[in-house]
Amino acid sequence: MNETIADVTIPDTALARAATDMVREASSPLLFNHCRRVYLFGSLKGRHRKLDVDPELLYVGAMFHDLGLTERYRSTDQRFEVDGADLARDFLLEHGHSPADARAVWLGIALHTTPGVPDHLEPETALVSAGVETDVLGWDLDEISPENIAEVVKAHPRPNFKREILRAFTDGMKNRPSSTFGTMNDDVLAHFVPGFVREDFVDIIMSSDWPE
Repeated sequence: MNETIADVTIPDTALARAATDMVREASSPLLFNHCRRVYLFGSLKGRHRKLDVDPELLYVGAMFHDLGLTERYRSTDQRFEVDGADLARDFLLEHGHSPADARAVWLGIALHTTPGVPDHLEPETALVSAGVETDVLGWDLDEISPENIAEVVKAHPRPNFKREILRAFTDGMKNRPSSTFGTMNDDVLAHFVPGFVREDFVDIIMSSDWPE
């Protein structure tokens, strides 16, 4: 039976159910609820922006976007966003989606911590970031009615979410600090990991092997 929250229907396909099960098994309730809110908020913002989106692809992008933070799926040598993007791409290809579909979802996950870029790409890419920006940063809440916000949060609560998501970010990245260079993720490690030192872009340029 289809589930509808805030007038947004959760896709009820074999692929969507498999995605839900995979994320639920690997994630904490904090991350699972966050991912579902990302789908719901992304869908609502897409409706506000009059974007035509494939709900199944958006659902996979939203649900997989933080899998790279989980103990089961995190790597040690690349950004957590790329971990999740790779998993989603392989998952979609294994379930018969086209390389173009898989690429759009890959980009949505890989770029979800890079504001200003996804908005110019496919809706399935852009709306993952849009959902994340609303749930984590509180951006563009005015694009969603207070009634819909309340219904989403009732279905997928966010108790102490600000502190808990920062803890999840820290736990998911502290084993690979160099992967945060050039991203907002190094803000998290600078706040919460003793001894973490940011790499400085200017210092890298000035100390490069070029002689001039």
